[in-house]
Amino acid sequence: MAKRIQIRQHGAPDVLQFVDFEPVDPGDNEVQVENKAIGINYLDTYIRSGLYPVAHMPSGLGTEAAGVVKKVGAGVTLVKPGDRVVYAQSSLGAYSEVHNVRQDDVALLPDGISFEQAAATFLKGLTVHYLLRQTHKVQPGEVFLFHAAAGGVGLIACQWAKALGAQLIGTVGSAKKAALAKHYGAWATINYHEEDIARRVSELTEGKKVRVVYDSVGKDTWEASLDCLQPHGLMVSFGNASGPVTGVNLGILNQKGSLYVTRPSLNSYITSREALSHASQALFSLMTRGAITVEVPEAQKFPLADARRAHQALESRATQGSSLLIP
Repeated sequence: MAKRIQIRQHGAPDVLQFVDFEPVDPGDNEVQVENKAIGINYLDTYIRSGLYPVAHMPSGLGTEAAGVVKKVGAGVTLVKPGDRVVYAQSSLGAYSEVHNVRQDDVALLPDGISFEQAAATFLKGLTVHYLLRQTHKVQPGEVFLFHAAAGGVGLIACQWAKALGAQLIGTVGSAKKAALAKHYGAWATINYHEEDIARRVSELTEGKKVRVVYDSVGKDTWEASLDCLQPHGLMVSFGNASGPVTGVNLGILNQKGSLYVTRPSLNSYITSREALSHASQALFSLMTRGAITVEVPEAQKFPLADARRAHQALESRATQGSSLLIP
């Protein structure tokens, strides 16, 4: 027997249940990973709440963890028992002591990267990779806006931007988070509780505004984000922390300068083993040379049994950077 978190219905964090389950052997082209650290992502709250409903109940939760390969199924050639691995696009169920994952979804973990670093970084790092290197290829010296810069994705984006020689303007909710984002490489910060985002972006860019905005907040920042863009600029909406953007009047894109909008996701970028290898190698290279570091506060490392408390902390915006579940 092993332990896992499951849901029997969608709802608030109290629908998360800590239960026993009997792991099954990995199937063809699957590996069974004994999780050592589990990543917590905003995506998990969307699934739990029903914003992204699951097809069958009860359901596991979570898609990201790092650990050791325990067993392999038929046809597995890329990893072997005892290998250190990390994964981020598994079937739901990573909130568990063991989880079966397709071999194409796991990456071998370099020795210099710990399980906790990997689980705190992998999904968020792959996200930053597609945002800054594929959705819009940020150039050296380019100034751009990134919302929630002190969040898990945001702090990695601050460091990646610095490594690229780009200038990230990050929105934050407090002076403490502003200092954190700057420590990790943000060029400038905007406290959205105290400053008008669009006005401040205009000031920082001497009226030029920016070519691209990355927005994971959603409805609360939608119009402000559009107002920060140059004509023909790109609005990248990749999350819904404040709720989804709905009822969009496409005419507003014309009125604000023939703007472009995209709603990307990792699944449409990491579509093959080769794509995963390319993105993970880019991330691991920056991590092993110290250009990207992740420090998870002890208060944001939750026992697996405390997943409810972890979700409450994440949704209250009380956290900074990444959070983990520890089996």
